[in-house]
Amino acid sequence: MSSRTPSFPLARSERLGRSPVVLRGGQWWLVTGSGSILATDPTFTGELDRFAAAMAAADQTIADLRSQQADSPTPRPERQR
Repeated sequence: MSSRTPSFPLARSERLGRSPVVLRGGQWWLVTGSGSILATDPTFTGELDRFAAAMAAADQTIADLRSQQADSPTPRPERQR
């Protein structure tokens, strides 16, 4: 496991997208119906950190776009004569 603390806003225990990977207490876990395995490979956990950061950035961008759309007036279609 990477010793650095992830700099992305994940909850205390949150699944990474639709994957079977969960971040719990700063450690990545692979979770299945039959149990969990701690991910300890620094290369793998580093990739998980980067992927989670990219997903958080994408989520924030979408939230910002939706906010901008909600704040801007809806354009009216022009009448044709």
